[in-house]
Amino acid sequence: MDPRPATSRRWTVLAICCLSLFLVGLDTTIVNVGLPSIGAGLGVGTRGLEWAVDAYTLVLASLLISSGALADRIGRRRVFRLGLVVFGAASVACALAPTIGALVAARVAQGVGASMLSPVALAIVVNVISEPKERARAIGVWAAVFGVSMAAGPVAGGALISAVGWRSVFWINVPVVAAVLVLTAVFVPESRAQRPRRLDAPGQLLLTVVVGCSVAVLIEGPHIGWDSPAAIAGYVIVAVSAATFGWVESRRAEPLVDPRLFRRPPFVAAVVGAVVVFVALSATLLLNTLYLQHARGMTPLAVGMVTLPMAIAATVCAPLSGVLVGRFGPRPPLALAGGFITAGGLCLVGIGDHTDIRSLSSAYLLVGIGFGFANAPITNTAVSGLPPARAGVAGGITSTARQLGSALGIAVAGSVVVDASPAHFAQALRPGWLLVTGCGLIVLVATLMAPAAGRHQNPQVGGEPGGGRRTAGVGVGRQPGGG
Repeated sequence: MDPRPATSRRWTVLAICCLSLFLVGLDTTIVNVGLPSIGAGLGVGTRGLEWAVDAYTLVLASLLISSGALADRIGRRRVFRLGLVVFGAASVACALAPTIGALVAARVAQGVGASMLSPVALAIVVNVISEPKERARAIGVWAAVFGVSMAAGPVAGGALISAVGWRSVFWINVPVVAAVLVLTAVFVPESRAQRPRRLDAPGQLLLTVVVGCSVAVLIEGPHIGWDSPAAIAGYVIVAVSAATFGWVESRRAEPLVDPRLFRRPPFVAAVVGAVVVFVALSATLLLNTLYLQHARGMTPLAVGMVTLPMAIAATVCAPLSGVLVGRFGPRPPLALAGGFITAGGLCLVGIGDHTDIRSLSSAYLLVGIGFGFANAPITNTAVSGLPPARAGVAGGITSTARQLGSALGIAVAGSVVVDASPAHFAQALRPGWLLVTGCGLIVLVATLMAPAAGRHQNPQVGGEPGGGRRTAGVGVGRQPGGG
């Protein structure tokens, strides 16, 4: 028997889940800086390279909620371990890919595996750490890991590619996956809903169409034209599917996503906050990479170093945000997040071709502070809107909102600079930095909708009485019913 107290084991489970989250976040951004090297190695142009990134994002966003619901139904540890195996095997396939077609197919498989990691790992954490203040602190750590994984992607990618080559950005996943698989078998307990909900196949299919088509339109919009027939057809499909999804879910006794949740201002604020925060983060990372590489001629590693203050700030502020949520509720950290993102965006609006690097890093520091303070209150508010029995769905909703925000941020930022020449790049970026500023202002408005300190959301909305079932203790070894 492990002699450590139960509290220590709970935080061990958190650390294990955070390792998987780091992989998912890192793979969202680390490949970006390797695209030129991948193109040179595989002999492919820009459009093929973009799908090496977009295929992962599209599949990941489409399956997050369904994977979370599956985990609630058949067992979170079981689905988590399956996701690790799929993600690890797909990483090997990416590293060995001989053609761009093989790489894109492997990235699709990576997205399938990743969809079983982020929301399911969060559901495991929520079920293991159930005391509200302790859970808020845990979500703060969770948010720090995800924030640093997204922001550290350019740094890690630049270093690996410079030292070893582009295939290393996929090989690096393999030992981490192996370690998490072993630790999961030893420390992570199985958990699932006490009363398995009926399978909502129509809801899952419609939701996949809504999210998948939304992300696809955002990805392809800058290339095919936002007013092209294909784009308009995409809008129609998304609108019809979304309306049908709402109609179907409102008439099911046990819907995949209860529409009543979206009548609750705190839950809506959490979802909207997740979208706009990741619009700001994705736009900042993309615009910064393009500006420093195209207008300033920096190497990928140098670009990563300029954004390092953003990663450090997110890492430091996210755990502090979790503490603030536990003590004072979500409003104070959300207000800080909105204020710092707004300030960072305003500082970047005025950059030129020769802006001092220290000024740029200071602006990225402000954005990083805002991002660090944002994730904990957003995630905590969302998971508090559903009972522990549906923690996988709650994690899937917030993760999907983040992926939609990332896709939207990249689409809008890409549209801003699509025809810009290097000589006028800094000026062309200004609408993008105004977008980041506007996202900060939206977060400030969302603060007014967040629950005040001491007020808890009703956990029975769309859930089962009694919450979820958890294996007794968090002990070591295989748990009954485990994967």
